[in-house]
This record gives sequence, C-alpha cells and structure tokens, in this order.
Amino acid sequence: MIRKLLIANRGEIALRIMRTAREMGIRTVAVFSEADRLSPHVRYADEAVCVGPAASSESYLRADTIIRVCRETGADAIHPGYGFLSENASFARQVREAGLIFVGPSPESIEVMGSKLAAKAAVAAYNIPMVPGTPEAISDVAAAKKTAAGIGYPILIKASAGGGGKGMRIVEREEDFDEQMARAVSEATSAFGDGSVFIEKYVTSPRHVEIQVLGDQHGNIIHLFERECSVQRRHQKVVEEAPSSVLTPEIRAEMGRCAVDVARACGYYGAGTVEFIVDADLNFFFLEMNTRLQVEHPVTEQITGIDLVKQMIYIAEGKPLEIKQEALAINGHAIEVRVYAEDPANNFLPDVGTLSTYERPQGNGVRVDDGFEQGMAIPIYYDPMIAKLITTGATRQEAIEKMIRAIDEYRITGVQTTLPFCRFVMEHEAFRSGQFDTHFVSRYFTPEKLVPETDPGEAGLAALLAAWLLQTRKPKPETAEAGAQPVRSRWKENRLH
Repeated sequence: MIRKLLIANRGEIALRIMRTAREMGIRTVAVFSEADRLSPHVRYADEAVCVGPAASSESYLRADTIIRVCRETGADAIHPGYGFLSENASFARQVREAGLIFVGPSPESIEVMGSKLAAKAAVAAYNIPMVPGTPEAISDVAAAKKTAAGIGYPILIKASAGGGGKGMRIVEREEDFDEQMARAVSEATSAFGDGSVFIEKYVTSPRHVEIQVLGDQHGNIIHLFERECSVQRRHQKVVEEAPSSVLTPEIRAEMGRCAVDVARACGYYGAGTVEFIVDADLNFFFLEMNTRLQVEHPVTEQITGIDLVKQMIYIAEGKPLEIKQEALAINGHAIEVRVYAEDPANNFLPDVGTLSTYERPQGNGVRVDDGFEQGMAIPIYYDPMIAKLITTGATRQEAIEKMIRAIDEYRITGVQTTLPFCRFVMEHEAFRSGQFDTHFVSRYFTPEKLVPETDPGEAGLAALLAAWLLQTRKPKPETAEAGAQPVRSRWKENRLH
C-alpha cells in the first residue's frame, strides 16, 4: 500500500494527481522550484519541499534531489506526471533501486518505447500496421536515398529519440534529400543528444489518433478507446477529443487490439498511450508509444468514468486490474482545449506576464484542470500551458456548444492566450463536420480570422445611438445660462448593471 506519494512535477498535473491521492487517503509531498514557491500545488500538498532554482535542470530534473526528498519525507512512492522525468528510464530505475515505488511503467518498457526504432522492432511480431520506411537508423545516405525513391516522395525524416516535431523533416523532392537529412540529424543531436534518424513514407492527409491503454503487473492489458488529437500547432496538440468523429466500431476495435499488442510487446504496465497515424481512407499505422500519463487524459476519463491516476496507483501497488474490456463503453463525447499563454496572432509565440484577471468557467459539463490563480505570473522557465478546459456532452455537437460557452466565460487578462484560436476551431465547419487533419492550422487559420467581423446593421445602430447620446448630453441654452447641469444619459450605467 502507498501511504505517502511524492509528485515529481508542478502545476495542474501535480494538483490533479494530489486530488486523487487525497480521495484515496494517501498523503502527498509537493516539490517545487523557487519560481513556483507560491503555486497552488505547493499549498495543496500535505508537505512541500523546495528542490532548487527556477531552471528545471536545477530543480524538477534533479533525480538525485527528488529521490533524497522522497526518503527524507518518508514518502514511499513517486508519481512523475508528464514531461520532466516521466519518460526517463534511468530515473525510474533509480527509484526502484532506492526501494521506492515508481507510479508508472518499468524502466525496461520506457527504454524500448523511448526509441521509435526499438519500438518498431518490438512490435514487429504482432502484425501491427506500420508506415513504410527504414527499419533501422540511417548510416548510408546514398542507400537511404534509394530507399526513399522506392517508398515514393514525399517522405519524412524523423529522429529516433524525437518528439514534439524536433528532428523531423518533410522531403518533397529527391534533390532536397541531402539538405533536409543534414538538418534533421543536426536538430536531433541538439535536442536529444542522439543524431539517429530514419525514413518513413509521409502520409499527406494524416489524422493523429491515439489509444489509451492500462496494464497491470499480472499481464492484464485493456484499452479505453481513442482520442482524436489532429488539431496541432508546431506538431504539438491544442485540441483533443474522445471519441474520434470518424472511426467506425470495427476500426476502433482493431486499433484497440493493436494498441494492446503494442503494450504486450514490451511487457507494459501502468497507463500508456499508443499513437497512430490515420490516412484519408482510414488506414491506420503505428507511430509510437508514450509511456506516461498524457496531457489529454481527462477526455478519456470523461467518456469512461475511470480515474486513470487512481488506476495507476492501484497498478503500482501490485493490484490486478478489476476493469474488464467487455464492460467498457463510450458514454457521451468530451473535448479538451489547452489554454496556453501564447499569442495565436503572432505565430503562437509564448506571451509571459501576470494574470491580471483569471476567472474560470463553470456549470454542467465543464471541467478545468489548472495550476494558476489570479495575480500569479506565468514563468518563462516552463511550458506556457495555463490550463486544460474540458467539456462533456451527450453528443459531439453538445460538447462543442458547451466548449464555446465555456471559452466565452473564461476571463483571462494580462497575457495573450490560445482561447480565441480554440473558439475559432470550435466554430469552423471543418472541425464541426469532423473532416479535418493535422494540417488544420496551416489550411484554415490566419491571425486575421481572430478579428471579429462587424455586422453592418449593428454598426449603423451603434452610430445612431452614439449620435443620440451626444445630443442628449448637450445643455439647453436656457439651462446653460442659468448654470444648470445638462441632462446625462444613464444608458451606459444601466447597461453595465
């Protein structure tokens, strides 16, 4: 049994884990950097310990410090959340060697799935569809060029250890191959310390669909259906939903079977996500496995009623899964938008500052997972995500309408956010019809789309009203001579109150 849990993370995900732990009667330990001293997750925990300066390399990524704090506080387990040390096999191994419980998969599973090439090799025996490409890292550029010609352009050069679009290059023509190869290797080396790259056929109209899996330490593995994550900027997700609007029950079942087999291929336990690329004809191909809790996990929780963090804790304690695949069903539809401190009108660049106003939306079917409060500053040291806004409805249409209402109620000033862009997505016909792919932003969005159009009728009415107000504020000659005050309209005051 886990009695005290250290959460090796910050912000919204730390709070989200702590809330489930509290429901389970488990005490919690927060770690924080000097920049996060006043953060809500620090106050919410039963204990909190500063682990270093603001820079994550000196605080949240200090495995030795976090393990030491775990021992000193008497915590018997560590939950890494997502990001930071969550997919660091060395950290998971150090936790295990320290006699502590790592609330996540084994170090061996993390290692296998942490390399895209190793992951492909591991699942090769399970008849899982994969994008045509090279089975191993490229060592001979001339041979790789021949392979690319055989696959057919366009092709994708990808970093084996990559993620977030780094070390990834689309090559449209053979004459661009050498230059893009050099750039991909350089990016991969800089970002991951590993310049290994491989080639895949580039799917021209791809959808990004992922399957949530849960596995215990007794060999039981289930899937909890899919999430559609195709609305992205810079290869990173902004809008996610469950279920996907395009999968048939038959494709869903087959993708689920493949996802379970991917997990089985590396002896996986804990919560994980198997990612697939889906083409215009709904053919799907294995992409990679994320060996952690995903940012977008709430939409799965909303449609299944299953607390994924609670299941992770049970699995880490060695308990067998009590959830049976045949008992699972999709209930309703859920959508999540990531509220980033970014300026959509300026290429989604981060916009740091202070949250002068911060008021969350509320009401039926609205969930907000966040880690900020009004008056707090958005630190420059970490990912600029402020919150995750999730809405749930009986149908997809209802979830969309709830999201539009929730976005309109979400009041944030002091920084630019992605909320206007997310509203744009909700109202766009391509999204509403379900006919979109990962090119949504490049295909449909420009900053000008965020400028509201002026209705000619409303503009004329406003002009007449302004003229009337000016007229009513003019003093009459006789009252002006007598020194009387002009009559003032209370239209504005009455409107505001």
